Order: sequence, then C-alpha cells, then structure tokens
Amino acid sequence: MNVIDTDFEGLKIIELDVFGDGRGRFLETYNARRYSQEGIHCAFLQDNVSVSQRGVLRGMHWQTGRSAQSKLVSVLSGAVFDAVVDIRPGSGTFGRVFTTELSSANGRQLFIPRGFAHGFMSLEDNTIFSYKCDNLYDKASERGFRYDDPEVRIPWPDIGCERILSPKDLAHPSFRDALAAL
Repeated sequence: MNVIDTDFEGLKIIELDVFGDGRGRFLETYNARRYSQEGIHCAFLQDNVSVSQRGVLRGMHWQTGRSAQSKLVSVLSGAVFDAVVDIRPGSGTFGRVFTTELSSANGRQLFIPRGFAHGFMSLEDNTIFSYKCDNLYDKASERGFRYDDPEVRIPWPDIGCERILSPKDLAHPSFRDALAAL
C-alpha cells in the first residue's frame, strides 16, 4: 500500500496493492494496523455502498457536530470523479477543492477526514462506490451545498451525458449560505 499525502491536512490518497492472476484480482481494502501506521486512526462504525449509473452526481454532503464523519471511500466496480471541499474554519485550505479519479482499475482510495464536504460523479454505468464511516449517519446533522456553486467552482468533467441529481441535492443552498447556517 502506498499512501500519498495531499496539500490538505489529513486528506490522503491510498494506492492499494492489487494482486492478479488468471483467476482475477485480490486486494486488501482495509487493515486497521496498517492504516493506523499511516496516520489514519479511525474506528469505522458504518459501511455504505451506492450503485450509480453514468452521470449520477451525489453531493456535496457532510455531517455536523458530534455526528461529523471521516470517510474512507473507494470504487468496487466502475469509476468516479471524486471531489472534496475543505469546510474547516481557520484551515489554510478552507474553501479549496481537491479532486481525483477513483476506479476499480486504479485501486485507489481516498481518506477524507472530518471537516470536508464530499461528492462524486459516476463515470460509468453500474459504478459501485463504498464508504467506510467513523460515525453513524444522523439525518438531523446532514448538510450540503450546491454541486455547481460558482464560488467553489468544482471542475466536474463533461462526460457527454446529462448530470443526474436527486431533488434534495438540487435544493442545497450555496456554499456561503450552507456554512453561515452552521
């Protein structure tokens, strides 16, 4: 496993060791001891999986207060354009965007510490996206801002199809308004 630190404190790309032969592939997606040695000290409490068609965009989401979550995200099948925005007041990277492609082919994971908004867009049909969370989901603590906020300017790729968003994600406030409400 290779861990790549980013310019954002605590945000890490993890390149997994993938072992393949004529039967297929094998990879270890989590090992508490190895991740702890790399500075990822989480007791993950909840695993989630979403399945999305090409063009589905989910985001930008986070949870507040005692329900805040760190996440370890990866793609089990397919590919996504993954985006996070630092929403930690006082952080040197506050409001900045980090993006990367995660796919079953590249075997990458992204560790997202608490204090980041997260979203992704599926680049392939039937993309299976996995989230390990260090806190349980709490609907009352859920927050979000618009994926296309002009102040944040996430560079979502044009993949030649219409973006598909939930009514809830389309109704999110602007970045500024979402953070002012905290």
